Amino acid sequence: MASQEGVRDTAARPGGDGSATTPVRIGIVAVSDRASSGEYADRGGPAVQEYLAEVLVTSWRAEVRVIPDERDLIGATLVELVDDVGCCLVITTGGTGPAPRDVTPEATAAVLEKELAGFGEAMRAVSRPHVPTAILSRQTAGVRGSALIINLPGSPKAVRECLDAVFAAVPDCVDLIGGPYLETDRSRVVAHRPHGP
Repeated sequence: MASQEGVRDTAARPGGDGSATTPVRIGIVAVSDRASSGEYADRGGPAVQEYLAEVLVTSWRAEVRVIPDERDLIGATLVELVDDVGCCLVITTGGTGPAPRDVTPEATAAVLEKELAGFGEAMRAVSRPHVPTAILSRQTAGVRGSALIINLPGSPKAVRECLDAVFAAVPDCVDLIGGPYLETDRSRVVAHRPHGP
């Protein structure tokens, strides 16, 4: 399995008592036959990392995997990142279209405890005015344990558009499922927290 771990650490930020906080772990899974084989460089995963570096104030560490479009491997990777590594958020890129090898949503659904269909609806709605074929994208999201898993398309432009469409709801969702407190840069994304501080 092609994988890259911990390619980015943000600097630890002090907690309320002045001590350094432990970075939260965020999984980034690029699903692509060609990128995983080295045919070309993955661009979706780095786009996710750049986005998170812009919007998150909370100290975080990326756990990166680049894997082929294999349903069982995708599911096993999501389980590993949530159950073994302890990621509170896992974002996948790629494999969300209608082609025969596009199986990321099916692999994700198989390991979820609860699906959150509103994420996919919001992401398709924001992409549709720009790209007529956005209706072909089947990205979804849901909960496994105390982690939120979000599927994104593979293109860097779509990654940014889709995350902008949903990220205001991500910190509250992570709070509600028992994950760590994610703080955003309010000049970039204002987290909507109707259920807490």
